[in-house]
Amino acid sequence: MARDVAIVGIGCTPFGEFWDRSFRDIFVEAGVTAIEDAGVQGEDIDELFVGNMSAGRFVEQEHISSLIADYAGLASLHTPSTRVEAACASGGLALRMGVLAIASGHADIVVAAGVEKMTDVSAQAATDMLTAAADREWEGFAGATFPGLYAMIAQRHIHEYGTTPEQLASVAVKNHHNATMNPKAQYRNEITVEAVLRSTMIADPLHILDCSPLTDGSATVVLAPAETARKYTDTPIYIKASAQASDTISLHDRADITTLAATTSAASRAYKMAGMTPEDIDFAEVHDCFTIAEICAIEDLGFFEKGTGGKMTEDGVTALDGDLPVNPSGGLKACGHPVGATGIKQVVEIVQQLRGEAGKRQVIGEVGMAHNVGGSGGTAVVHILTR
Repeated sequence: MARDVAIVGIGCTPFGEFWDRSFRDIFVEAGVTAIEDAGVQGEDIDELFVGNMSAGRFVEQEHISSLIADYAGLASLHTPSTRVEAACASGGLALRMGVLAIASGHADIVVAAGVEKMTDVSAQAATDMLTAAADREWEGFAGATFPGLYAMIAQRHIHEYGTTPEQLASVAVKNHHNATMNPKAQYRNEITVEAVLRSTMIADPLHILDCSPLTDGSATVVLAPAETARKYTDTPIYIKASAQASDTISLHDRADITTLAATTSAASRAYKMAGMTPEDIDFAEVHDCFTIAEICAIEDLGFFEKGTGGKMTEDGVTALDGDLPVNPSGGLKACGHPVGATGIKQVVEIVQQLRGEAGKRQVIGEVGMAHNVGGSGGTAVVHILTR
């Protein structure tokens, strides 16, 4: 019989460009913070799962599962450590592996983490590395990068539903506003719709301010069985659902590129597991690698009717003080997107919100959702958390 799982500790580095800090520095910082937050010792940890997309190319280091166990001081204990890779959903999937380990009874204390060091290479090299998360043979070799792929999604959404560039821009404006209140965010500056539309066009209709940045950062959570969670913290946060789904890796094989079927499937499984509906979700961290991605996400997760996500955003429904706050952290767009760490950072934000520790960006609610996507939707992971 499956056990319920709780989060008892969290840690997160600032997100940004850290020229003077190494891959090892940032994952150790997040890990130590989370372990101290949970009040556990190294000897208590049964297993580690670490989300990372491409350390082998970004920092020329493979075998990071061993590296992280070593530099976390766990090598002498021979604690099992596993790297998890699912492109930009690596962090969310690492958390899911940790949840399954505890739910099955295989482990009692698990560390789930994510880390990426992306800015030690040129922007051109990073773009090529990230394109490996698409179909290299049928998309990458033809010259399609992720801005190009998501621009196709945006163009189709505009064609089908009348979504406007101004509505796309309103996603970026909202998330930058939220990030001004997040001390960990990469970009803590306000922007305007006009500034987005004047910024450099990357792939029509997406401007550079419609796109998430290259980012260095790490995030960690400590998991425990729900029945023992209060041994470690007075404010355990319970994982009511952990769901994953897959889809074709390339856009051209999908019936409708404006719908990420992996998201709809993972969300459906998560709602069923939690015994909830979209109306029960009070706020969400969704995967806004591009502004169109947030619009698709809030539709595919069942929050709004298909084709209305842009208008709902423009009308303030997803703002901090709206009916459904989305990306109170600033999202990938403004908080930053260290791809392997993003899924864990989303959950760290939800835990802070549910604990009442989010400061000026605090929202009101009892139930939060994290939605993490790999590539253009080949993988999706959805978690539902409550007090």
